[in-house]
Amino acid sequence: MADEPLVLGIETSCDETGVGVVRGTTLLADAIASSVDEHARFGGVVPEVASRAHLEAMVPTIERALKEAGVSARDLDGIAVTAGPGLAGALLVGVSAAKAYAYALGKPLYGVNHLASHICVDQLEHGPLPEPTMALLVSGGHSSLLLAPDITSDVRPLGATIDDAAGEAFDKIARVLQLGFPGGPVIDRLAREGDPKAINFPRGLSGPRDAAYDFSFSGLKTSVARWIEAKRKAGEEVPVRDVAASFQEAVVDVLTRKAVRACKDEGVDHLMIGGGVAANSRLRALAQERCDAAGIILRVPRPGLCTDNGAMVAALGAEMVKRNRPASDWDLSADSSLPVTDPHVPGTRSQGHEHEHEQQHGHSHSHDHVHELSKDNLYS
Repeated sequence: MADEPLVLGIETSCDETGVGVVRGTTLLADAIASSVDEHARFGGVVPEVASRAHLEAMVPTIERALKEAGVSARDLDGIAVTAGPGLAGALLVGVSAAKAYAYALGKPLYGVNHLASHICVDQLEHGPLPEPTMALLVSGGHSSLLLAPDITSDVRPLGATIDDAAGEAFDKIARVLQLGFPGGPVIDRLAREGDPKAINFPRGLSGPRDAAYDFSFSGLKTSVARWIEAKRKAGEEVPVRDVAASFQEAVVDVLTRKAVRACKDEGVDHLMIGGGVAANSRLRALAQERCDAAGIILRVPRPGLCTDNGAMVAALGAEMVKRNRPASDWDLSADSSLPVTDPHVPGTRSQGHEHEHEQQHGHSHSHDHVHELSKDNLYS
């Protein structure tokens, strides 16, 4: 274990300031500072509020993660950070912090993809990912089916949402039901006491002529909202638990059905589910049921690793170091629409000078222009 790369990961794509420390595939620390309570009164994430919260939480969260891991920042083999996709302002805070620490410490910097990180985090729970891995990622911003022959360099999109993401639909229906924000956990809880067959809500893009792996939850959201509105106009009580259960069932039915179909079509015998909605108890149960019936091995991280966190970024960063992927250049910037086909962003100079820098510094990123005394002053 001592020979495996020790990497710190920084995640600021939305409203969670996450900092993780990983050695190889072993999680040493996972520190999170959430600003969700600050957004709750607005009914959703406010980008400017999120960015300010990241600024305030960054240094204390990094210090807490290093202390929890029992390591010094100077012991690190690299620093990884989410470069995209996500909220531009929030991403910039994380990228700027990662650059500062990497520059001051003389460590290689790895800008990585948020979605690829959600896949890679499963290594911390269930060991190395099979290659290829089929991944279903479901969150407030994404609903994607991805095939990953190599998590560090080859991630292929098979399908994605064409409108609302699954988590976004949960939040919007929770708002209609006046359940607060975020909506996923409360709907999951209420649905356990409801009847999932009480109301037959539509399953989007599930017809024979529809795209096999794409998702659509906008029509479902509208259907549920109109059903609730009709009840209220008629002066009838809305059966909140049955609505929650029926809506949730419509979402997870489509997600799991398409994911299992993709595994069969691609000849992949493993399915990994990640992202914030992967914490949903019904999604996990139905996925297990359908994977068992199809002879597919299901891998789902524990709920704490499904939501945004720094551990997932550190996990992908450690894999980058292990596989000698080129580090990012100092011109690394945040990319709010970074495609999943780019698991990491090496920059333009790293690849051309990789061998030279390995000889000079023992890693693949150049810091020879940083004066040693300057590094000490920056970090002290």
